[in-house]
Amino acid sequence: MTLERILLAVGPGDAERTDALAEAVIEVAAPAESTVVLAHVFTDDEYEKVLDQLSFDRDVKEVDPNEVAGRHATIRDLRQPLDDAGVSYEVRGSVGDHGKAIVDLATDVSADRVVVGGRKRSPTGKAVFGSTAQEVLLSAPCPVTFVRSSD
Repeated sequence: MTLERILLAVGPGDAERTDALAEAVIEVAAPAESTVVLAHVFTDDEYEKVLDQLSFDRDVKEVDPNEVAGRHATIRDLRQPLDDAGVSYEVRGSVGDHGKAIVDLATDVSADRVVVGGRKRSPTGKAVFGSTAQEVLLSAPCPVTFVRSSD
């Protein structure tokens, strides 16, 4: 199986695991000479908050989620290790339900692999709060690599 495109999807909970996510994606992407799609997925509420935090002028034009994602700190933190490793990448942003948006992005970019992060959760925690990673693992159109944080 050729790995031409790898989707590395991040969200609001991934700021503390960028090193682990970058290491995991570089380990696969560098030898395969893959392009990594750095994707930040926002819910509607998260997107509105980020637009305010990053001082986007919403009166001038419709704000492009790709531009918002590119300016987000989590994506900026992932760029340097990819640059250092010589891995090519592009940035995508999406607004919607995290799990569904990641699966849709994987399809849209024809990803050969998806990389997502998460934390260890109890079975009760999964049932009560849902799990973005679980939805992606079950619904993605390609293999998924789950990078668990150490917490």
